[in-house]
Amino acid sequence: MAKLYFKPSKKEENLVVPSKRTIDFLLNYSKSLQVLEFQNFKFETILN
Repeated sequence: MAKLYFKPSKKEENLVVPSKRTIDFLLNYSKSLQVLEFQNFKFETILN
């Protein structure tokens, strides 16, 4: 009976694995991003 009701989730079949280059890019971007709040404004700058 259990076999009749069990279906594998489609989410598990379509896993996306990022490349090392993508992970490095996102980490470096997050390290260089600076957010400055002044009164009701937010200023985002990327420090290169």
